[in-house]
Amino acid sequence: MENQEIKTRKPITKTVGFHFFTVGFLVLVLMIPMTYVMNLIGERSSRKNEVAKSLSKEWGGKTYIYGPVLKIPYKTYNEQISFSSEGKRMVNEVYKGTEYLYVFPEKLKFNGNAKTEKKHRAIYEFPVYKLESQISGTFKLPDFKKYKVPLINVDFDNIKLLILTNNIKGINKKPVLKLNDSTFSFTSGDDRIQGYDKNQEVYEYRNYPSEFTFASLQSDRLMIKPENLDKEIDFQFDFNFKGSNSIQFLPVGKESIFHLKSNWKDPKFSGSFLPDNKDKLKSDGFDAHWKVIDFQRTFGQVSHKLQNINAYMFGVYFFQPINEYKQNDRASKYGFLVIFLTFIIFFILQNIGKVNMHIFNYFLIGLALVIFYTLLLSISEHFGFKTAYLIASVATVLLITFYSKSILHNKKFVRFIFASLSALYGFIYVIIQLENYALLVGSVGLFIILAMIMYASRKIEWGK
Repeated sequence: MENQEIKTRKPITKTVGFHFFTVGFLVLVLMIPMTYVMNLIGERSSRKNEVAKSLSKEWGGKTYIYGPVLKIPYKTYNEQISFSSEGKRMVNEVYKGTEYLYVFPEKLKFNGNAKTEKKHRAIYEFPVYKLESQISGTFKLPDFKKYKVPLINVDFDNIKLLILTNNIKGINKKPVLKLNDSTFSFTSGDDRIQGYDKNQEVYEYRNYPSEFTFASLQSDRLMIKPENLDKEIDFQFDFNFKGSNSIQFLPVGKESIFHLKSNWKDPKFSGSFLPDNKDKLKSDGFDAHWKVIDFQRTFGQVSHKLQNINAYMFGVYFFQPINEYKQNDRASKYGFLVIFLTFIIFFILQNIGKVNMHIFNYFLIGLALVIFYTLLLSISEHFGFKTAYLIASVATVLLITFYSKSILHNKKFVRFIFASLSALYGFIYVIIQLENYALLVGSVGLFIILAMIMYASRKIEWGK
């Protein structure tokens, strides 16, 4: 009897448990090509970012506006002590050089209209804009004694007004300054200040901080007279330029009022200050208002050098809400789940229906599930993510369904495979589209799927 039991016992390689672990190992093996797919998504996204940078160099990039600023020169002296032949101590002032006071406006108003259009480069599409704006406000000369600058040392004849921006190349119309009743032209200036944007949002699906340089335009000499120390100085000029991706402001005025409207329907407001008006989003674009006063920031109105005040930057991004690479990246992260659940379905049907499936059959099905993501990526670059997902998922579901027909030899099982894969890809698509509720819906959905698997697997005889 013992010999007879030994002869009828199945080899371990023929057991359901061994088959299950073999299929599980194949799932892990298929994660290798899935990794390559995820790297491919990153490479394609980087390629799009490179094209965007190239377009920005030609057209004009992300624009930061710093100013206007009054640049007031004053002479500095060193004391030189000497003694006369009689031993009398004498103090002489020796010219040392010229230094500057930088004065921000008392009131600053910015009124702009950014007209956007889409530029195509290769297979990619990017938003660009042409901005027409008017900058106006008032300056007031500082109390020079407060900053230890003798009035006699101030060079009133050489006071200039500065505009600082990182997008000098994008300026398509030379600004003309109106100061009180006089007009002045602008030329390139030597003032520079390094900037840093920690909130950068460009086209890539991963964002990195960036450094940039504020370059300056400076007006002709303003010839302000000393007798106008207590009078307000009114200024106004048009500031028109081309750019892409975003416009960012710095609230240099003691009272800064910004108004920006555009025909772009998907703005993303960011930075230290958000628009004040609730009705900023319109059916044909946006119309945003900001107001910032000096109590809302920590820097002063006068300094001995240009200040780095990037921490107070704010503005708007011309956001592209549908980014095929972000959505492809999110979809690929569910690759393990799709392959695992598909294999579980086949494994349960195989054991319930006593169907003989070779591990090679699982391998081919797994490859079809992996190739789905390359199809999704390549088609989405040309026709958008929604269309690509529909085409790739329908093609993959039909391929696996027809293949399972020749393996399972059971019409009910084949219909179940079709319905299960359709529901699975539909479930993944819903999760990808959701932002705030993705975790909740995903968790509930997975719990229901697990309950169904547990119910279906109860009939499997693991010891045979």
